Amino acid sequence: MTRESLVIFLGLVVLCLPSLGIPQAWKLYGTIGLGIMLILLGYSLRHSRYLRSIEKENGERGTDSFVESNGSRSVAALE
Repeated sequence: MTRESLVIFLGLVVLCLPSLGIPQAWKLYGTIGLGIMLILLGYSLRHSRYLRSIEKENGERGTDSFVESNGSRSVAALE
């Protein structure tokens, strides 16, 4: 199940939660728990969309490579 479909499913559960025949305290905890899960999923989806937009803009994300120098010269440069 993808994150997008999970958001839709949790939204449907939140929609149906008041009409279910469960105790009021359970509804409260269920609503709070589902709300927290929806917030975390929404943040995750937004973060991944942001990272994809960075890759599309300049293509440099994940391609940074460098070599640190230890200060010594190569043999060819000394001759």
